[in-house]
Amino acid sequence: MTVRQADAAAAEAVPAPSAPVQTAAVRRRITVRGVVQGVGFRPFVHALATELGLTGQVTNTPDGVVAEAEGPPAAVARFTARLREDAPPLAMVETADALDIPVTGGTGFAIRPSRTDGPSRTLVAPDAATCDACLAELRDPADRRYRHPFLTCTHCGPRFTIVTALPYDRATTTMARFPMCPRCAHEYADPADRRFHAQPIACHDCGPRLRLTGPDPRPGDDPLTAARRLLADGAIVAVKGLGGYHLVCDAADDDAVTRLRHRKARGDKPFALMARQLSDVEGLAQVSDVERALLTGPARPIVLLRRRTPHGAAPVSPAVAPGSPDLGVMLPYTPLHHLLLGLPGDPPGPRLLVMTSGNTAGEPIVTDDDEALRRLAHLADAWLTHDRPIQVPCDDSVVRLCDGEPLFVRRSRGHAPFPVTLPVPVRPALATGGDLKNVLCLGEGRRAWLSAHIGDMDDLATQQAFHRAEEHLETVTGVRPELLAADRHPGYRSTEWARRHAGERQVVHVQHHHAHIAAAMAEHGLDGGRPVIGVAFDGTGYGDDGAIWGGEVLLADYDGYRRFGHLRYVPLPGGDAAVRRPYRMALAQLHAAGLEAAADLPPAAACPPDERRLLRQQLRRGLNCVPTSSMGRLFDAVSSLAGVCHHAGYEAQAAMALEAAALAAADDDHGPGYAFALDAADPAAPAVADPARVLAAVVADLRAGVAPALIAARFHTAVAALVHRWCLLARARTGLDTVALTGGVFANTLLATTTARLLRADGLTVLRHRCVPPNDGGLALGQLVIAARRADGPD
Repeated sequence: MTVRQADAAAAEAVPAPSAPVQTAAVRRRITVRGVVQGVGFRPFVHALATELGLTGQVTNTPDGVVAEAEGPPAAVARFTARLREDAPPLAMVETADALDIPVTGGTGFAIRPSRTDGPSRTLVAPDAATCDACLAELRDPADRRYRHPFLTCTHCGPRFTIVTALPYDRATTTMARFPMCPRCAHEYADPADRRFHAQPIACHDCGPRLRLTGPDPRPGDDPLTAARRLLADGAIVAVKGLGGYHLVCDAADDDAVTRLRHRKARGDKPFALMARQLSDVEGLAQVSDVERALLTGPARPIVLLRRRTPHGAAPVSPAVAPGSPDLGVMLPYTPLHHLLLGLPGDPPGPRLLVMTSGNTAGEPIVTDDDEALRRLAHLADAWLTHDRPIQVPCDDSVVRLCDGEPLFVRRSRGHAPFPVTLPVPVRPALATGGDLKNVLCLGEGRRAWLSAHIGDMDDLATQQAFHRAEEHLETVTGVRPELLAADRHPGYRSTEWARRHAGERQVVHVQHHHAHIAAAMAEHGLDGGRPVIGVAFDGTGYGDDGAIWGGEVLLADYDGYRRFGHLRYVPLPGGDAAVRRPYRMALAQLHAAGLEAAADLPPAAACPPDERRLLRQQLRRGLNCVPTSSMGRLFDAVSSLAGVCHHAGYEAQAAMALEAAALAAADDDHGPGYAFALDAADPAAPAVADPARVLAAVVADLRAGVAPALIAARFHTAVAALVHRWCLLARARTGLDTVALTGGVFANTLLATTTARLLRADGLTVLRHRCVPPNDGGLALGQLVIAARRADGPD
């Protein structure tokens, strides 16, 4: 049966229970907007109307779900209220606008075929993890979908990653190529069925179908059985998921994990784990109630959990997350994952799998099957793939807890393309984000749609993925941007993309740290009528003076900002070379502080003699030394100075290692603390914080034999105290009492928690990110709000 025939069958009225004729009947049209397509909303409406004895109809439109209900006034009123109150689990009702219309009479309540006229204004649901009802069918030998890798219903399964256009119907998804078998078509057309209009509906007869490419399977093996055996034997398997390929191996197999790390050029960057069930996680890490809810919820992100010491019984190779106090863990979110880890009664196999993005360092996640065979050929031993296309790449989301509340490190699968509700209306606009952790943002009215995580823009494949993501987001939102917003950095690829694709449209350039602060303001619902004290700490941001900013205190609203304070400038010797080799940053900080880089100090010992001689000359002459006020680079410097990390194989490795060291001493008596000097004598000039005294104290502690963990803890305390002093000074001079903590440095939960506690103790209101990451993954949201208000004004 075709989709059109199934829709026609669904359109037949289903009689409601007989009810007395009411002379005072009313009819009401309710337009429900939000995430209301692909989530079982129309069958919910039908069931609700039937329960209340109402007649009428419901249909999908580009504007949302439109329902007409007729009957007694009290019943119609209750129907209207319950559309929002009792909505299906995956639905997100933003508005439900009601209009009384003439009574038409009739019997029964009909589900009409979707309308496709008009611009798209509805919202696409994110992908959702397999629900309990589908999981029960997956495990039931008597069920016709027993062990079906693509089992789904209206409450779970792929959504965003398979949508090609709106309204959300099977014909506008990548499931369009799979005709429904008669039994699936019957379920699809039955309003009483859990799979009524479940667009990815499938079974063993319909497809999609798995295949294994690689070593020859044993006779009679199905692809999943062969893949599980390969994993148990130490192979690395590329597995096609919802939003792209993962590279998978047995997390307990040291050799397999080490080979994967080497092949992927991963350095020491931690891998994520997928556990069969929650009990396997609890043996490895501490799991709070909030983390438990995140792990088992429909979004199923990677959750950064604090390791148990000593480790529990479940084995994990030390090569999974070397040196990290946390483990990134997720639970299965597709039937394929459940089958790969094994159902009850299956032969023993790996209970914990490494699940890392299917790409090489710096490239976007692979989604195309032919491309996977080519680009992952040097990484994988076999490919477990299927014939359902992925329309848009979507990496796993990453979340950690900060003061008991979720904090995004990466917002992607399970959340994209959920919009952020804006506190101020914006004209149709596109913000292109930054060059690291790139995420783009489309906005119109009071909605801002953020893309899935795209990646670092220094790779051509990532730039192409950016362009495809922008086109897809326009398609599913219906937003046609009239202006573009981009970072001020002249060398950013995201900024260059905006220039090349602007055409006649205006491009508004937004200062990096102003955008960070505006993002925090927007997600907290501030209308910009009163500035905030914005504390923006990160690694790199192009400053108004051409320097590299990153340790900033800005008094900011959406319309502008004033630089109230910053870290003292120090030379950044060799640019990216100093980022990759934190010992260079430590030696530069010592030079700027007037401290001798003696041979007994860890960064001097880590720097090769020839490089050290050249670096000394470079610093003295100022050659290739851009000034920077970056707090991220100061963290790198102290990490090397304390002997914690001298080489960074991935972004922020040195700073993360310093946080891990500080956490090891978190319960100890820190003793005498460190303190920044703060030059705030001139109220008309920025208050400049000088780390020289902190660095001198670190050197003294090192020579006194103080442990690196205690040095790291004292440094974190000093930075939090500095923010506290800055903000109290800003309040005293301006009367402002709301502080926004933002930038990638505030993904450091020890720093964020300590700082917030100090500020709140003095009566300041603290804003921290909850909807978007504090790092550059949230940058585009701030760019959008600033640009859409400043458009046609001075750039």
